[in-house]
Amino acid sequence: MHGSSRQVGRSSTGQPGAPPQPPCAHPPGAPGGIHPLPLEAYVSTTAVSTSPGPVPPVPDADEVFAFAAREIAAAAAGLWPRADVDLGDHVPSVTGYVRRIRVDGRTLYAKYAFLGVSLVSLLRGACGPWPDVRAAQQAYVQRPGALMDREAAQLRLLAQLDSPRVCPVAGLARGVLFTESVTGPTLADLLLQRPHDAADLLEGLFGELRRLHRPSAARLLGPARGIGEHSIRGTFQRKFNGLSGPTYVERLGAERCAPGDRALVVGLLRDVVVRLHRLQATGLPQQASRRVLAYGDLKPEHVVFPEGTSGQPVFIDPGLLLAPPTVDAAKLISRTVLLLAAARPGAGTGQQAMRGVGAFAAARADVLPARVRRSWLRELLVLWLMDSVNILTTYLSAPGVLPMPGRGSALIGRAVDLCRMADQLSSELAAGADTRAVWESALGLAQAVAA
Repeated sequence: MHGSSRQVGRSSTGQPGAPPQPPCAHPPGAPGGIHPLPLEAYVSTTAVSTSPGPVPPVPDADEVFAFAAREIAAAAAGLWPRADVDLGDHVPSVTGYVRRIRVDGRTLYAKYAFLGVSLVSLLRGACGPWPDVRAAQQAYVQRPGALMDREAAQLRLLAQLDSPRVCPVAGLARGVLFTESVTGPTLADLLLQRPHDAADLLEGLFGELRRLHRPSAARLLGPARGIGEHSIRGTFQRKFNGLSGPTYVERLGAERCAPGDRALVVGLLRDVVVRLHRLQATGLPQQASRRVLAYGDLKPEHVVFPEGTSGQPVFIDPGLLLAPPTVDAAKLISRTVLLLAAARPGAGTGQQAMRGVGAFAAARADVLPARVRRSWLRELLVLWLMDSVNILTTYLSAPGVLPMPGRGSALIGRAVDLCRMADQLSSELAAGADTRAVWESALGLAQAVAA
């Protein structure tokens, strides 16, 4: 079966050439220029006050899920009018509504995205009350460039290229994307079962993306077909922009964390976000430079081995976008560390797995000119931290009524340890510590959270 958490992208970045933003999206408040701004320009250090005005009603989760289930059923009936369709289990996700269904006995996955935003944002009221969301959704799914349209187009493009191998599209209707089920162990399973093979597993996975990462592949993706919602930097800027970022940080964990843990997590993340804003403003290349076609949503759960490791893996849930070549490696490393933190397989497994991560990163660096290796490693570290903060805060901000994937719940339980790790590494980077020393520190801290 597919990985345990199938992700659907968040709101559009609004960058030139990208599809129009959904009605509830806000433009990113990313700092410009190359000079660090004052701390208060990034995140407020004061508590967020409660507005005295009435709070508009947020969408009811049961109504949202029932609507999505009806749309999936209607889409399936339209695509396969004579088939026996059985709506199976809801697959918990913080991003989109996913359902496992059977059509004449054939297992498919059905994905439905609301206005291109996450379920967390939707249920928090970011798009308004439910009647407004429902009306806007009817227009959204008919608009060219809706999220599921782009994901379907990307899967079909990759199927034509035959590298990497992807799950087949079974159908697309009414904003619902149906994909074939792929069975077999995921990369996440194999990393936990065979940590001594981590370097070979990660290197082999990246070998499947070699064709995408060639400079000539960038022209394969038209400007309206990318999924910028999966961009690490774009997601970070949207979450922690100068207008709503302080409120977002202060409210993290309100329905998910123990009170004592929540105060510590918010305090640590407040400082981490400030440092990462400064580091990306001064230490990362401009978005337009050195861009390749990145897979985008590269996670251990999104790679399945139906024939075992002797066969070609199958990739699911793409998020193709033009990005620096470091992006895929950073997300893969970030999500591998979070996998270890959630699973807690023990010190020995953590040590072996992170030794493999170190070897994988060294292999990536070895193909670069010596003069850029240090800056590449610094970029890798910053993007790793940004991605981990992005997904951890998504879980922490999820309303209590939203069913959580198992690993999401586990990560909430490790939030303090993960935030302490991010705090130490971002502090070292911000202080100008030797990049190689910070990298070794990162590998050691990741081993510790796996214990």
